[in-house]
Amino acid sequence: MENLPENNPQISISRLQAFYGNLDGVALLRVMIREEFPDKIALFSSFGADSALLIAMTAEIDKNIPVLFLETGKHFQETLDYVEQLKKYFGLTDVRFIRPDPQLLLSVDPHGELWKTGVNRCCWLRKVEPLARALKEWDFSAVITGRKHYQTKDRENLRNIELDEDNRFRINPLAHLTKEEFKAELGRRNLPQHPLVAKGYLSIGCAPCTVAVKPGEDERAGRWAHAIDLQGKQKTECGIHLADKEIPNWEV
Repeated sequence: MENLPENNPQISISRLQAFYGNLDGVALLRVMIREEFPDKIALFSSFGADSALLIAMTAEIDKNIPVLFLETGKHFQETLDYVEQLKKYFGLTDVRFIRPDPQLLLSVDPHGELWKTGVNRCCWLRKVEPLARALKEWDFSAVITGRKHYQTKDRENLRNIELDEDNRFRINPLAHLTKEEFKAELGRRNLPQHPLVAKGYLSIGCAPCTVAVKPGEDERAGRWAHAIDLQGKQKTECGIHLADKEIPNWEV
């Protein structure tokens, strides 16, 4: 396979979409990991409620792929334990913990209570800034995400291959799966489940900003349930999958 023309990512994205636009799942992952971006691709994982499936699919191809986990300092202990459980279960060799900048934490959120009064700013401090810094340092050409169409309005038009504002490719092998198809595949593989799922936590982020959902509620209804903006809208994205211009006012 020819190398991507690094000086013209717009041509590259057109070529990738033309060649692989009809691929999903393991088929898409295999060609991205082995042919298009060998040693230049990483997997994002929140190690949340739905994370095991994408990790399983990726580990089938390469157990040594870097897996990037945002250790915000605000996770449930169950999530941190789940990271270790899945590392052993899949034989992952390169799980990288990305942490907030200590000096920024000290100056912006010295008491660890920013999530109460400035939730967007807290997400920037603990997720957006650390990830941007890490990706720049490690110089990955592409990252794999577990985003799906059905999750939020912002993700309805998600493509399986995208180019972000930093000219880094984002590979979304689960984008086109329906909720029913995703759950069926998760069940078919009988993968270890995040321990909080059984307690009603169907989408899991930082502990202060995540609650269990009620029967019949959307699975992401428990994310940032305390955070309503001035227009009465609930926060639905932390910001790592949004362009800078799309990130809400970080002071809200």
